[in-house]
Amino acid sequence: MKKYTCPSVLTIAGFDGSGGAGIQADIKTFSALGCFATSALTALPVQNTQGVRKIYPIPESAVAEQIEAIMDDIFPQAVKIGMVHTPQLVETIVNTLAKYPKIPVVFDPVMVATSGHRLIEEETVNTIINKLFPIADVITPNMDEAAILAKAEVKTLEDMQAAGKLISGLGCKSILLKGGHQESDIITSLFFDETGQIHSFKTEKFKTNNTHGSGCTLSSAIAAYLAQGNSLYDSVSLGQQYVFEAIKSGKDFKTGHGNGPLNHFFNPKALIKYDMV
Repeated sequence: MKKYTCPSVLTIAGFDGSGGAGIQADIKTFSALGCFATSALTALPVQNTQGVRKIYPIPESAVAEQIEAIMDDIFPQAVKIGMVHTPQLVETIVNTLAKYPKIPVVFDPVMVATSGHRLIEEETVNTIINKLFPIADVITPNMDEAAILAKAEVKTLEDMQAAGKLISGLGCKSILLKGGHQESDIITSLFFDETGQIHSFKTEKFKTNNTHGSGCTLSSAIAAYLAQGNSLYDSVSLGQQYVFEAIKSGKDFKTGHGNGPLNHFFNPKALIKYDMV
């Protein structure tokens, strides 16, 4: 009987019991885009659509063991990293992934929840910059997270351009600075590539509260497209289009009493099949 394989993506991120963000959003995104999803849990936040109530840590050794278990069995074609809330956890992930240097890494620096709740301390931010930025192929901060990284106000498109240039000097290869928090009908995101060129992406902004997990979803979509063999630029472009459609198709639903989730399965793809070599 003929055997097949498929592109797999590993998410290293936190939990979201409400199903809209974190590992749950990542798994939904990978699956909707035709990839096989694997995961390693970094933290257990207690949260719902209204915000984060508490965060329970996962032991660093358990995170490393989860990653190794997946690498030994279902080797991923891309890795997405989400919530890493302590310096020790950052170092654990970096040291573990250092054994697998050729896997593309997408890092979503989850620092501020949609509710505005800050999720990590300054010491962790410094460790992320020094240790995690160098191994990531692209980082995907929103405007609030860019403000933390650049230590500057990020409110306008001009602020985003300045912050992106500052963050580019911190050791990361490329940046997708997301403009979703802009107060305008058309939002602009900026992609600073490895050559220093800035690419602008514009999308319509919908009047909806259903954007919970949009950052997790975007970074996961980029990782999924990378796992399929697309270039980084194309993966960034395709990922943003996927999130746009997921928000558009989920904007009129009512889920919970706060910020509802995207509709990840607006047009799900069958699992991509490759012939076994």
